[in-house]
Amino acid sequence: MNAKHITDFISLADIPTDVLWDWLRTARALKEEWRAGGNKPVLRGKVLGMVFQKPSLRTRVSFDVAMRHLGGEALYLSPQEIRLGERETVPDVARVLSGYVHGIMARVFAHEHILQLAEYATVPVINGLSDFNHPAQAFSDLFTLYEHWHWQDLAGRHLVFVGDGNNVAHSLLYACSKVGMRITVCTPPGYEPRPHVVEEARGFAAQTGGEVRLTHDPQDAVRGADVIYTDVWASMGQEAEAEERRRIFRPYQVNQALVEASGNPNVVVMHCLPAHRGEEITDEVIEGPHSIVFPQAHNRLHGQKAILMKLLG
Repeated sequence: MNAKHITDFISLADIPTDVLWDWLRTARALKEEWRAGGNKPVLRGKVLGMVFQKPSLRTRVSFDVAMRHLGGEALYLSPQEIRLGERETVPDVARVLSGYVHGIMARVFAHEHILQLAEYATVPVINGLSDFNHPAQAFSDLFTLYEHWHWQDLAGRHLVFVGDGNNVAHSLLYACSKVGMRITVCTPPGYEPRPHVVEEARGFAAQTGGEVRLTHDPQDAVRGADVIYTDVWASMGQEAEAEERRRIFRPYQVNQALVEASGNPNVVVMHCLPAHRGEEITDEVIEGPHSIVFPQAHNRLHGQKAILMKLLG
């Protein structure tokens, strides 16, 4: 499939490997162009409507600034302004916004809202996060690793996700399997990723030479890892479970002992942020020599630019 056939960015499962690599190379070119003096205004005259049900730092700022760097504009629509699916139906919002803006980026609770926006909008729809997945994050994570390893092929590298089998884990399963990486997802029993996501990822891995593994043992999981990745134990909307999750997930903390258990002096640590320091990750690790957490956060900007350019350009 050619990149021009991609009309929405809902899930990395929908993006063929050759297209994904085209987008990663585009992110590299855009970052290098920006560093050399600024990006060309390829999106001049274009407006991105940004619909938020959840608060955000990286998603909001990276998409907004990405549009500005590319010559376009971004319009922030807060939860109070639209109340997606409450004040107005999702199909109505999609059809109305399609007459005003050139693309819609939405950060929502229910993945069904993203699917409805894509079904009824006549402009590209970008998933800025849902309870099911977070493809913009995982795409930028791949770009961060591509850059960290000096623009070498990602195939064969081993990423270990330690924590909750959540929306970020789902997107990393798709991302890694699409580029031939090995991915191990290590969770407490009962907190595994959704089975159909694991099976889909295994299908992609079979085509690219990757590997997908699930385990409950953090020490075993990280052995030989190139990347150790974690996320919060209780996401937005799970606050009522936070205390119980802290108890269950305590053995899954990414601390110095777990980093050393990898046996790899060059292992890197990633976190999609915001971090609950002292819970899923320690200060010693996030501020330590193995951490690439803040370059990872900064690369959301350049990953977003590539997505926007390919869909709106």
